[in-house]
Amino acid sequence: MSLLLSIIVLGILGFLSGVLGGIIGFGTTILLVPPLIYFYGPVATIPVIAIIAIIANVSRIFLWWHEIRWKVCFVYGLPSIPGVFLGANTLVSLNEKFLEVMLGIFILCLIPIRRWMRAQKFYLRLWHMGILGLCIGFLTGIVATTGALSTPFFLAFGLSKGAFLGTEAAGSLGISITKSIVFHQLGVVDQTIMMQGVLIGLVVLIGSYFSKKIVLRLPEKSFTQLMELVMLVSGITIITMSVFTIKASL
Repeated sequence: MSLLLSIIVLGILGFLSGVLGGIIGFGTTILLVPPLIYFYGPVATIPVIAIIAIIANVSRIFLWWHEIRWKVCFVYGLPSIPGVFLGANTLVSLNEKFLEVMLGIFILCLIPIRRWMRAQKFYLRLWHMGILGLCIGFLTGIVATTGALSTPFFLAFGLSKGAFLGTEAAGSLGISITKSIVFHQLGVVDQTIMMQGVLIGLVVLIGSYFSKKIVLRLPEKSFTQLMELVMLVSGITIITMSVFTIKASL
């Protein structure tokens, strides 16, 4: 019964997270991390999420192929790869839950920061994206999800809607692949975990294809407001889950 329940729950949430992630470029893990931790445990959740992220990013790349800014992808994506290795190797000496709480707080702070940057008409330059990629890669090697963290910076570069979705997905693909390789080398990923990640990822992929029509019809103001709402939920969710996990371990 528990197996059937996990299939139903993860199937429904996987589809919904695919639609949500396809609309705003992140949010997939917000819906999936809690049930994955419940059914499979925190250790298996991180590599499963990495596999799901690979499939989700590939689907967004194909959906928005003609709007992708490839120069931004390479400048952001290449430094992120050594960042993931560095983060994963640093994980053993850091308090992961404390870092997740700090990450959640930072995501919440990014909402007013993004609005201030927009009001000041401040836009990032290409070399800023390289530094951002290194930092995001490092954090991704440590904590389960950093999807909402890069969003304000891609927007501050001047990207929106399809250009943002495709460029962010292509730039982040290397992070997801590197993370999966690192966890495989650490012995965390086995065939069962890979199969679970692929199956859930395929459901997410189906949800992603339903999102394109919504994005095309969505006004830009509503698009950014929706992203801010999900960033708010993401930050609160990360903090809440981390705090409850810390209390449970005491």
